[in-house]
Amino acid sequence: MDGTTAYLAAGCLVGVVVAGLTLRWWRDRSAAARRKQERYGDGHRRDPRRIEVGDIVEIGDATYSVRGSIRLVEGEWRWAEHLLDDRDEHGGRRRLSVAESPGFELVLWESVPRDATVTPGAPEVESGGRRYSWHESGQARYTASGATDLTPSGTMRYHDYRAPGGARLTFEAYGEAGWAMARGERLGSDGVTVHPQNGS
Repeated sequence: MDGTTAYLAAGCLVGVVVAGLTLRWWRDRSAAARRKQERYGDGHRRDPRRIEVGDIVEIGDATYSVRGSIRLVEGEWRWAEHLLDDRDEHGGRRRLSVAESPGFELVLWESVPRDATVTPGAPEVESGGRRYSWHESGQARYTASGATDLTPSGTMRYHDYRAPGGARLTFEAYGEAGWAMARGERLGSDGVTVHPQNGS
């Protein structure tokens, strides 16, 4: 076998391997899509602005159940915080915020231990090796449903920060509780799929 023949044979072998791997990936993806359709049905999806307790939320490759919802109002601003349960290492420390007005926005938050040296309301704060700049502060009224560990209604204070690239940081205090801190990532609307609990 001369060099040209050997080269062509190697090229064909590589092509066959790549085609086989591609076919396997496509079959795995199709099987996962079929399982998802069998579980949730086809076409039964809820607008994220209409999430309810008990719904199933898919974000990327992760699936969460909504254990509680907190709806907030501050002047013309309206948004909701949906507490998410999962079975991985996050242990229920994640939540999805859905801003309804004046603009539609989805942010996935993860609660993190608060550094006692960080002062909510400061012009700049550092967390997780990033520097965040103050964006806005305020106080909203809330109503809670499901498993939130909050009273059914009350007030919430907050200080929001942003970093280059869209990273978010927030400090929130419900009622008389102390400040809790979370880091957030803005999501595209196509990155969140909501399946109603009752399939309707």
